[in-house]
Amino acid sequence: MSWALIPLTEEQRAIQRAARDFARDELAPGVGERDREGRFDATLVPRLAALGFLGMLLPGEYDGLGLDTATYLVALEEIAAVDASAAVLMSVHNSLPTQMILKYGSAEQRARFLPAMARGEILGAFALSEPEAGSDAAALTTRAVRDGDDWILTGTKAWVTNGGEAGAILTLARTDAPNDYKGARGIGTFIITPDLPGFRVGRKEDKLGLRSSPTVQLHFDEMRVPRANLVGDQSHGFIYAMQSLEHARLGIAAQAIGIARAALEVAADYAAERRQFGKPIKEFQAIQFKLADMATRVTASRALLYAAAAAKDRGEPITQFASMSKLMASETAMFVTTEAIQILGGYGYVTDYPVERYFRDAKVTQIYEGTSEIQRIVIARELYAR
Repeated sequence: MSWALIPLTEEQRAIQRAARDFARDELAPGVGERDREGRFDATLVPRLAALGFLGMLLPGEYDGLGLDTATYLVALEEIAAVDASAAVLMSVHNSLPTQMILKYGSAEQRARFLPAMARGEILGAFALSEPEAGSDAAALTTRAVRDGDDWILTGTKAWVTNGGEAGAILTLARTDAPNDYKGARGIGTFIITPDLPGFRVGRKEDKLGLRSSPTVQLHFDEMRVPRANLVGDQSHGFIYAMQSLEHARLGIAAQAIGIARAALEVAADYAAERRQFGKPIKEFQAIQFKLADMATRVTASRALLYAAAAAKDRGEPITQFASMSKLMASETAMFVTTEAIQILGGYGYVTDYPVERYFRDAKVTQIYEGTSEIQRIVIARELYAR
């Protein structure tokens, strides 16, 4: 796909090439097998870190690359176009855990966690959702009770990407008293490490897509957490998370675009090779129209994403922009992968071609980090907030 609409600097082109080469040489071999087996490759973490891809947005003082948002998204799309499971690991780690510590953590927390996270020694995760708290995330019931210099956490978190592999899990829990419910203003954020007494990894989910990315439940059984692990104000954790989700949504948009681009490329190549009625099917108008719509949506999604990234790097508010990018890119990924299967026909429905995997991987981009319905609510609210 052409990047003509988005002029890249020489540094960005170099990082794009590095990500593309890594994806081709180290991710593509075995990607289908890992997907079928639902197998996480733990060596992926140090290999991504060796390229600097786990600290792209962290300043140099924390061993990061200190890059802008657009450069990070360029690399993320290249990874997603080959292995969406690897891309979500990279996206989650670079967004909510590292960015929340960087922006809201204490100097001690930043020094303790961020360099190790940039070097891949600690993988990051984010635990907000619960079995009964999804889109209504502020309805979470995991509770944190102060006990001297510690907090005691009790509850269950669901759908935690990297949860069983992570060394730093940014976790939200209620800090208000049961008889003094404060809603979103009664929630704190804690840095959970797996060595804490009472921490337990629960069920690993058997998923439709992103099968080589581990998604688990986490159980906190009166888990004792040092006060030093509380991030910022004990009542502002939900606010921190919502502000950080804007960045996470840009990452999911890049992931969705990478998936859609890969599906488009397979469909276009197949249409040039597949012959029916004596000619390649790319010469039939019905196929041309599908490919044209697919290419247009991918290009438009990318243009919107990079406009949002530029606004973020200028320091402008991007609440609406981020939701638009995530909504459009995820809807595009589902549309493009569906059409790719249609173009390939029976071959699109079997595992001989990767489009069925792209289709399965695309679906969750409409769900996590806020469903498409939630994105539409955010976009509409912002229209009137102005």
